[in-house]
Amino acid sequence: MSKEKVNIKEVIREREPQKKDKKYNEYVKENTPKKSWFINLCKAYLIGGLICVLGQCLTNLYMNIGLVKDTATLYTTLSLIFLSILFTGLNQYQKLANFAGAGTIVPITGFANSVAAPAIEFKEEGWVFGVGCKIFTIAGPVILYGVFCSWILGVIYWVGKLFG
Repeated sequence: MSKEKVNIKEVIREREPQKKDKKYNEYVKENTPKKSWFINLCKAYLIGGLICVLGQCLTNLYMNIGLVKDTATLYTTLSLIFLSILFTGLNQYQKLANFAGAGTIVPITGFANSVAAPAIEFKEEGWVFGVGCKIFTIAGPVILYGVFCSWILGVIYWVGKLFG
């Protein structure tokens, strides 16, 4: 590897594929920000833990106002989904995700964010094609897989009951 800085225009003009690949790899290595995996791990653990603590606090709050545990956990799920979508709409969830990385992919909040973000991003295309279609960019395959698997399991169950 050379010590001189790699110019991206030189990489593009390079004719030989092996030299081009080598120069491109050098360029990427020079320009990729260096991050500490340990610091990223700590941030993810902290933020993911705080989201879970928030969920537990909401459950305790709902139980203290008189709801039974099952109902309180359902309200907690709805509250976390609402907060995730709200912060996605206010463009704060992405800032948190940039800081915490994988810590924001706590299942319910991460999924709510991944469903809401495409819809918000494409709202200028209109309600039907922008929001209506793009909202299923991430959720569509998950919903399709869930419905298909439940159908297969239902058929297996039905055949099992049929033949005893």
